[in-house]
Amino acid sequence: MLPTTPDLAHIALVGIGATALLDAWLWLLQRLGVPTGSFALIGRWVGHMAHGQLRHAAIGRAAPVPHELLLGWLTHYGVGIAFAGLLVGVQGPGWLQAPALLPAVLVGAATVVMPLAVMQPAMGLGFAASKTPTPLHNRLRSLANHTVFGLGLYLAAALLAQVLA
Repeated sequence: MLPTTPDLAHIALVGIGATALLDAWLWLLQRLGVPTGSFALIGRWVGHMAHGQLRHAAIGRAAPVPHELLLGWLTHYGVGIAFAGLLVGVQGPGWLQAPALLPAVLVGAATVVMPLAVMQPAMGLGFAASKTPTPLHNRLRSLANHTVFGLGLYLAAALLAQVLA
């Protein structure tokens, strides 16, 4: 069954809420001295895509693009909404009214495939961060971040289910 227009708005809110929780997590990590990625580099990568360049030897050395930080943040939240849509696509629209933790966390953790298999190679970091100084550490950090995102999917959906009940 396809989601209705209210379901699409609900999915968007769940994605935004989950992404905001991930951002809070990343902020906490930064406060604790743990380095996190830059959304400007994501914006730079996406900005170069508009000109046909999908891969970079090192995205940090690529030419900056106008408004790359804003573009990075918009991409970050857009992907969060898309991943919320993926969860509802897998679980069905009924999940929005009765969210369950396990599917949300599993889908959130599974979304780690995107940075490991698509973004990192395209940005010059190698498949699954293989060209970084600490690949295993970076893979585990990505998995943890995406698991937090999955928890955010559940928490945002549970909060919305309470508010909309």
